[in-house]
Order: sequence, then C-alpha cells, then structure tokens
Amino acid sequence: MDFNVKKLASDAGVFFTRAVQFTEEKLGQAEKTELDPHLENLIARADCTKNWTEKILRQTEVLLQPNPSARIEEFIYDKLEKKLPSKTTNAELLGQYMLDAAAEFGPGTPYGSTLITVGEYQKRLGGAEREFLQSSAAAFLTPLRNFLEGDWRTISKERRLLENRRLDLDICKARLKKAKQAEAKAALLSEEVDKAEHELRVAQTEFDRQAEVTRLLLEGISSTHLNHQRCLQEFAEAQATYYAQCHHYMQDLQRELNRPSSSSGATVPSSSSSQRLSTLVMDQTQLPVTGARKAKVLYDYEAHDASELTLLADELITVHTVPGMDPDWLVGERGNEKGKVPVTYLELLS
Repeated sequence: MDFNVKKLASDAGVFFTRAVQFTEEKLGQAEKTELDPHLENLIARADCTKNWTEKILRQTEVLLQPNPSARIEEFIYDKLEKKLPSKTTNAELLGQYMLDAAAEFGPGTPYGSTLITVGEYQKRLGGAEREFLQSSAAAFLTPLRNFLEGDWRTISKERRLLENRRLDLDICKARLKKAKQAEAKAALLSEEVDKAEHELRVAQTEFDRQAEVTRLLLEGISSTHLNHQRCLQEFAEAQATYYAQCHHYMQDLQRELNRPSSSSGATVPSSSSSQRLSTLVMDQTQLPVTGARKAKVLYDYEAHDASELTLLADELITVHTVPGMDPDWLVGERGNEKGKVPVTYLELLS
C-alpha cells in the first residue's frame, strides 16, 4: 500500500498537540475558548433531544414487541436491509388452535361451536394487532430511528469538528502568547510573532465558520421536534384505532356468546326475549324519552333481531334513552325506522 508518510506524521502531530491542549485544559493549566451562550443552549437542547428520543424509541419497541429475541431478529433484518417475514400473531395462533380443536371435538357440539366463535374473533384481534404494529413502525419508530441514525450522526460529526477547531484556536492563542513573551525578552524575531498571529487569524476564521455550520444544524432540532410531534400524533391515532377495533370485536363476541343457541349450535333468539324486545320497539314512542340528540355511526352494525336497528358507518341518526334501559344501548331513529343501537358503535354529537 502507498502510505503518505509526511501526511501521516503531520496528522499524528496535530492529534498529539490537541491531546496535550485538551489535557492541560482539564487540569486547569491552559485557557479554553468558551462557546457563545446561544450555541451552548442549542447543544444542550440537542443532547436532551437525542437522549429522550433513544429512551422513547427503546421503550416503544418493548411495548410493541415484548419478546427480546424477536426484537433482536428485527434489528438484524433492519441492519441487513431485508424485509422481516410476516409472522402470525399470538392471538391468530390461539384462534387457529381453537378452530382446530373445534374440528376435533365436533363443530356441532356446544363446546365446538363456542370454540369456533371465540377462535374466529381471536384471529380478528390478531389481524388488528398486526395492522397496528405495522402502522406504528412506519409512522413512529422509523422516523425516530432515522433521526438517530441520520441527522444525529451528522450533528455529532460537525460537533467533533467544531471541538477540534476550538482546540486548534486555543493552541494558536497559546503559541502567540509564548511568542510575545519571548519577543519581549529579545529571544525571538518579530517575524515569529507575525507568523503566530497569522496562524491565529486562520484558526479563528475556521473556528467561526465551523461554529456557524454547527449552529445551523442544531437549530434544525426545532424542525425535528415538529416532525416527532406529528409522528407521535399518528402513533396515538393508530393506538386509538387498534383499541377501538378490539373493543368492537369483543362487544360482538360477547353478544354472540350471550345469544341463546339451539342444540345444533345455530343461534336463535328465545321467544320470550324476542317478544319482550319487540314490545319495547313497538311501545317506545309512548315511553318518556330523555336527551334526544344526533349521533354519528362509527362502524357497520347488523341488527340481530327485530328490536335492533341496522347501522352503516358514517351515517347520522337520532338517539335517545328510555327509562330502565340497559346503559350500553340507546334507541336510534332513522326516518321511519327505530330500534336499539349499541352505544359503543356511536359518537354522540352536541
């Protein structure tokens, strides 16, 4: 290999001189040029941003994937820039086991029928979880990683360069001071002082230029905060959507499990229940009502019997309560149609 011996020796000399200057500063034996307060504040703010971004990123990864081995696998795939194979979630796996068990016990048996019902909803929960993990990774984790692995590395590089320029500046200041002291004792010619002053001017110019570059990068942290704020809002929205889906599925599952069934496993409403609920629909207009207001439908809902009202997502209906009614239900009206509607499927409007 072709080594540039002179450059290698020069770089080693510069490194040694900077090390001596740094050590003497730590021991209080050399003067140190202080950065301006604004730049110091920007550096402190950037360090705080970096530290908390790392903590939030790591803990979010733990929240989304509690299994350390799975996190290590994801990290390796990310570093290799390969797409992680799609995996079955625990809920989906549980749902499949339930369906397989139902096939063994017989889908027509009460236990088998229940296993099928719960298993299907477990698979739906698992699908919702997978969508949540994917959206959270894209909207929240990836931007945080990009900051730490991209912007922060650039900032760190420029800060190291600024520190080197500061050390060079202080070295030149120390040389000029020694040259002037020697000149006063007639030990040096004036050109030695001129040379030291020229080196100081060059070092000062390079330091000021690097300080400006570093300052501009550090001021970009404000834009980073705005970007992370937007990503955080998207993460919260993804969480809200995921938990709403889970709640929606579990409400449906509870209704399925609480619905009376025949020996064959098919769900049919009991005659007394149907008669009571139908009477409620027929007579509800004669009962006192309270709090009539508009409501927006959040999800599609299929009426299970004549007492309920089928809903379509995003439509507006009028709802009110009936004394003695289950608090989880309201009476909904759409034109000439009336029926019970579940509260969890609605967003009440003022």
